[in-house]
Amino acid sequence: MTETARRLRGVLLMLAAVGVFAILDALMKQLTGSYPTLQVACLRGASSLPFVVMPYLLTGKLHLLRPVRFGLHILRAALAIVMLWGFLWALARASMADTYAVFMSAPLLVVLAASVMLREKVDRQLWFAILAGLAGVLVMLKPSVAGIASLAGLATLLSALAYAVVVVLIRILSRTDTTASMVFWYLLMLSIGAGALAAPGWVSIRGEDWPWIAAVGLTGWAAQHLITEAFRLAPASLVAPYEYTAMVWAVGIDWVVWQVLPGPRMLVGAATVIGAGLYLLNRERKRA
Repeated sequence: MTETARRLRGVLLMLAAVGVFAILDALMKQLTGSYPTLQVACLRGASSLPFVVMPYLLTGKLHLLRPVRFGLHILRAALAIVMLWGFLWALARASMADTYAVFMSAPLLVVLAASVMLREKVDRQLWFAILAGLAGVLVMLKPSVAGIASLAGLATLLSALAYAVVVVLIRILSRTDTTASMVFWYLLMLSIGAGALAAPGWVSIRGEDWPWIAAVGLTGWAAQHLITEAFRLAPASLVAPYEYTAMVWAVGIDWVVWQVLPGPRMLVGAATVIGAGLYLLNRERKRA
């Protein structure tokens, strides 16, 4: 396969991954109408585990799942529970497009987290892009005169912040642990941790919802596989900008399933955040 073909395939796989992730989120949003948020988070992790483990079991490569830095796996899982709780709590109360728009501040927050945790240098232009993006988030949060912002927006922002720290932890873990180990322990600990927190208010799962839960597991595994392969085939600076096509999927699903469209203020804020994110990615591409 030529380099051009590899890059094209990486872009196409990223576009597919974004679409599958959007379907996954729509499925989880649907489940939050019947089950508590933490229970849905538990089901999201547990339903994907069989799809993750089966290939390594069949090929006799279970040793790849062995963790090296177990403490960091625990910390990452704890933050992942916060991340998924905030995201699902917001999804249950807001449209997919509105939730996605605020969550797209995550790349900006990753730069902030890396500057604090990894001592990575952030120059003046990057700080300007970060502040501009966060201003876009402020527009979307719609703070009132009394200073009260949208609770769903704040939950999404908390989720994006937790995600940013998780990304930095992944970069640290990747120095010692395999990708298989990181995915497996993330899902296992997410299932156990979220399940333990959800146990007091656990709602019995209805028989008609099991196909939806299986679909969550399948799409979760497929999306993770597609995005991993996309980053393997093509440079991150090439494929990462296509993650912003998630807004198109979110608006489309909102319109078709829930007959909801984002307002002008949300679109302006989203455009600001996406513009700042694309600037950051372009700076990284030039630096690389």
